[in-house]
Amino acid sequence: MRIAFYQMHPLLGEVEKNLELIASGLSDAKADLIVLPELATTGYMLGSREKAFELAEPVPGGNTFELMRELASRLNAAIVTGMAERDGEKVYNSALAVLPDGSHHVYRKTHLFFEEKELFDPGDTGFFVFDFRGVKIGMMICFDWIFPESARELALQGAQIIAHPANLVLPYCQRAMITRCLENRLFAVTANRYGRETDGKDTLEFTGQSQITGPRGDILLRAETEGDMLGVVEIDPEEALNKWITPKNHVLEDRRVELYRNLCPGTDHNDG
Repeated sequence: MRIAFYQMHPLLGEVEKNLELIASGLSDAKADLIVLPELATTGYMLGSREKAFELAEPVPGGNTFELMRELASRLNAAIVTGMAERDGEKVYNSALAVLPDGSHHVYRKTHLFFEEKELFDPGDTGFFVFDFRGVKIGMMICFDWIFPESARELALQGAQIIAHPANLVLPYCQRAMITRCLENRLFAVTANRYGRETDGKDTLEFTGQSQITGPRGDILLRAETEGDMLGVVEIDPEEALNKWITPKNHVLEDRRVELYRNLCPGTDHNDG
């Protein structure tokens, strides 16, 4: 399987221009799975819930969904993009996965970062996996990385690849994904953006360095801090089915959940 990230610089508030950038950047892509950044169609510093709601789109429907469906069909690939999703009166920071047959899946960000809590509703989908070409794929978004439970929950559901749209500003994630992949023995595609954004009073600088990480914690590909890049790596997804660290140590089966008092509320513990 060929897996890929598309690193780009979304234009704040310019949905149609961003869709054009994505269509152009992926025009000749040759991969089975392509992951785009978080909020790839709107930019990040939306300023207010009202602005986020204005730029958000329903799924299905909306220009973002229609373009992803067209690209997935034409490229014969699964496309995962970050977007602002509108559902009734609610607005979510979401990841949309569209498959070549037009079917789709939506993950809504579980762990909102900083002022995102003022813009978006907390995600309500939970973590899940979907099957594509015999491979189980899960999604998480940006700040989900800092919570080990995110990747672990996907691993427990059988995920072999994590599609990870991101708008990273902290300098830790790319290194942390080495551990996330190692401790769960799976692949991850972290698609980050680059550049700067300002809302008139504050400025954020995004770290770029989109990254594909392997089950042994190896960096298979990393982009530069700046610049558009379509990065593609060919992998064997079955490597992520091998959870053995040594012939006697399995990263999932060796867990002793009966002793994880605060991680597993409701579990019967022996205080002796």
